[in-house]
Amino acid sequence: MSDNDGKKPLGVRGAGSRPGNVKQSFSHGRTKNVVVETKRKRVVVPKPAAAATGAAGSATSSGITSASKRPAGISDAELERRMKALAAARAREADDAAQREADEKAREEERNRRREEAEAKEREQREAEEKARAKVEEEERQKRATEQAALKAAASAAEPDAAPVAAPSRAPASKVAPVARKREEDDQQTRRGKARGTDDARRSGKLTLNQALAGGEGGRPKSMAAMKRKQERARQKAMGGLQEREKIVRDVQLPETIVVSELANRMAERVGDVVKALMQSGMMVTQNQSIDADTAELIIEEFGHRVVRVSDSDVEDVIDTIQDKPEDLTPRPPVITIMGHVDHGKTSLLDAIRDAKVVAGEAGGITQHIGAYQVKTDSGAMLTFLDTPGHAAFTSMRARGAQVTDIVVLVVAADDAVMPQTIEAINHAKAAKVPMIVAINKIDKYEANPQKVRTDLLQHEVIVEQMSGDVQDVEVSAVTGQGLDELLEAIALQAEILELKANPNRAAEGAVIEAQLDVGRGPVATVLVKKGTLRQGDVFVVGEQYGRVRALINDRGERIKEAGPSVPVEVLGLNGTPEAGDVLNVVETEAQAREIAEYRANASKEKRAAVGAGTTLEQLLAKAKEDENVKELPIVVKADVQGSAEAIVQAMEKIGNSEVRVRVLHSGVGAITESDIGLAEASGAPVFGFNVRANAPARNTANQKGVEIRYYSVIYDLVDDVKAAASGLLGNEIREKFIGYAKIKEVFKVTGIGRVAGCLVTEGVARRSSGVRLLRDDVVVHEGTLKTLKRFKDDVNEVQSGQECGMAFENYDDIRPDDVIEIFEREEVVRTLA
Repeated sequence: MSDNDGKKPLGVRGAGSRPGNVKQSFSHGRTKNVVVETKRKRVVVPKPAAAATGAAGSATSSGITSASKRPAGISDAELERRMKALAAARAREADDAAQREADEKAREEERNRRREEAEAKEREQREAEEKARAKVEEEERQKRATEQAALKAAASAAEPDAAPVAAPSRAPASKVAPVARKREEDDQQTRRGKARGTDDARRSGKLTLNQALAGGEGGRPKSMAAMKRKQERARQKAMGGLQEREKIVRDVQLPETIVVSELANRMAERVGDVVKALMQSGMMVTQNQSIDADTAELIIEEFGHRVVRVSDSDVEDVIDTIQDKPEDLTPRPPVITIMGHVDHGKTSLLDAIRDAKVVAGEAGGITQHIGAYQVKTDSGAMLTFLDTPGHAAFTSMRARGAQVTDIVVLVVAADDAVMPQTIEAINHAKAAKVPMIVAINKIDKYEANPQKVRTDLLQHEVIVEQMSGDVQDVEVSAVTGQGLDELLEAIALQAEILELKANPNRAAEGAVIEAQLDVGRGPVATVLVKKGTLRQGDVFVVGEQYGRVRALINDRGERIKEAGPSVPVEVLGLNGTPEAGDVLNVVETEAQAREIAEYRANASKEKRAAVGAGTTLEQLLAKAKEDENVKELPIVVKADVQGSAEAIVQAMEKIGNSEVRVRVLHSGVGAITESDIGLAEASGAPVFGFNVRANAPARNTANQKGVEIRYYSVIYDLVDDVKAAASGLLGNEIREKFIGYAKIKEVFKVTGIGRVAGCLVTEGVARRSSGVRLLRDDVVVHEGTLKTLKRFKDDVNEVQSGQECGMAFENYDDIRPDDVIEIFEREEVVRTLA
């Protein structure tokens, strides 16, 4: 028993006592709140309470000193937990109150700071306005003082002569005094405002936008150019007033389109003024936008300048500026082109002339591309020969040969007479308007008939001298050398008549006879110089390519320093492979060459795009529908020289008909590479190499991907193989062969079979496996096959003419007497391209 057993703690009464009573309410074993009743008021303490120092202290402070006086059902741990929760709640409330107070204080400080900033800004603006006003007043005061001084000077100058009118001038003195006093007051107010503004500016200590714009003290300093302009204006004013600067009128080169900033630069005008003028004209543009030539012309005229219209093609004017004077021309060797039909002995004849075995290096004994050679005759004259192929595939190459030539030697075999390519060569020579010499070759053969050659040439308006014409003809033999001297003499005579001259002391101009991509040397072009002298180091442009002459190699493989008119050379140093037939021109700088090449490339690209775009939608749809029924054989072609590649492509375009055609996916010059194999694989096309081979990576790739590579050295074989492959895409032709006729005599109805026709074979033979047509009054009413063919009661395979038989049609019973049965067979015929 404790000392307080049976006694109530101090200040705590029993549950039933009035002065104070402690009650506890429970909810599922947990205390919800503590109710303390006193004499004056009733206090409810919630569960979260302020922090306490400990459970014992909390109990003592609450008036609970022992477990016996504690409310029933509450242990010491529970009581301690509740007291700790109460203390934690009170601590959180205190922290929240402190945080709220700190936030309120920070907000108040922010409001004060913003208010002070606004006041400072308003004060600065007010000060700037006062300064600007003071400055305006000062300027007005100075203006008034200047006017007053001018009036005084005028009055003093007029005083000696104004004595009679002096009295009236003194009369308004009473009126002048108030005006003077008013001006003096204004001056004093201006000075006070200026002093106050200076004071305020000194106090503010910072530069505002208004101050900078007003140009007051402390603003942005003037530039050196502005100071110089100011001094110049003051000097001119002191010398008698400002003089208007004379306008400089410029010639403005105007292309088809021009950027606004570039237009301003060419006129030497401010860009802002040009943009302003355009906007006033209704065009909202910026300095980086392009405008058309007509609009730019209006702007140029508005600014007072002169317009000089130019176009993009003017970049080529540097090529056409050179004009040869007659006194600068010197004789040059003639250029002779050898033409004729294939295997008529053109290369052998040239071989005999230049005493070299050129023909030994040709594949299959034919010339595959143009060769250019120089020959020195016994008389010392230099002759330049061009050897062109005779096959039909090289039409364009022969045409280029005729364009660069002076004299055409038409070679015709005496044992073969005029052939198709001979006629073609005649047409090329006539189109080029060059003189022709007929060389009747193979005169040494037993079957040679030169008179037949002369007679056949009459059909094509080529009349030789022996037939009373003006065309020289010479009978020659490349094997025995017969007539070669006469041929050279005829060539020299014709060249003398032509009086061929050229200026060697000018920028070179030539024609590309052939071009190829050499593995070790890069792009190489065989060029025939027509004018000027081509030297090592010259910058040139040829077609869409340009470059600098790195080396010159003549027809004997020797490196030379320069090549004059009518000299064929190989040129190294191009940036790409040109087209055969392109014109080579030497220019001054590499920049000019690059600009011309880029212009030509862009023009070519635009032309191709225009050709593709110049088609209506209906035409495109019709072409697509047409192409659906056309089978294509895609191929990739690589050749050793540009002329051979072009000739092969033209030959491929001629192969095909309305059902099948050959499409060249890519043609180029040089070895077969991996990119060619990748293109062929994507399109399922074979790769054809003409006098070129595939490199090692390309061969490995082709083996892995199953791409076929074929090599050729003779163009006939390539064309024949492609034609055979294209023929394989053609479907076999189905042909019908009529083998007999039968006439129906009577129609019978047989159980299990249906209607059976009793027929008489009137012509040919009737076979069970054949097709049949039923004709009624010579009109086909049914086409099908036979179900049965019987002779008496037996099934037979065929019935001969004059015999009777029974026929039943498959899935058709509408047969009548006197109908005629047409019997035919179908056979497939393999089609080939002609």
